[in-house]
Amino acid sequence: MEENNKEVKNETIEWIKSIVTAVVIALLIKTFVFNTTYVLGNSMYPTLHEKDRLFANKVSLYFHGPSRGDVIVLKAPDAPDKDYIKRVIGIAGDIVEIKDGKVYVNETMLEENYISSEAYTHIYEDSIWEVPEGSVFVLGDNRDEGASKDSRYFGCISIKSIKGITGFRYFPVDSRFGKIK
Repeated sequence: MEENNKEVKNETIEWIKSIVTAVVIALLIKTFVFNTTYVLGNSMYPTLHEKDRLFANKVSLYFHGPSRGDVIVLKAPDAPDKDYIKRVIGIAGDIVEIKDGKVYVNETMLEENYISSEAYTHIYEDSIWEVPEGSVFVLGDNRDEGASKDSRYFGCISIKSIKGITGFRYFPVDSRFGKIK
């Protein structure tokens, strides 16, 4: 009987160790490797739709910053309890200008095949920005007036506020499943 109790106790301890190890590994992955996020709102339409679920890669942020065209998850500069999903348009040293509804980076009109062909990029106050070191300029893909709070609204954002780079939509499982363009 005593030996049976000892076996049960040892097995219980092994189960607890396994569960604690699994939780620690999951927390490390979520903190340093990747996270998941979901889309609320239409600021990234037509690329992303309400309730899309995405993977956000954190690892690449440790080795290099985001690149032009990356879709990122960032801490909302105007609402600390929220995250925004936006597209990187300009990186450090770039001059971003919006004129006649078109976006220019370093005086070259940006080819934006991810937005509607009829899209007109509105401006709020400023129409030209120089992206400082350690920052990026971001826009939502939905350029309808007032549809996206982005760098036109709050200026360039610090790379430190970026929580991950999204690149893969895993839900819903339909024709849009897979790599984000």
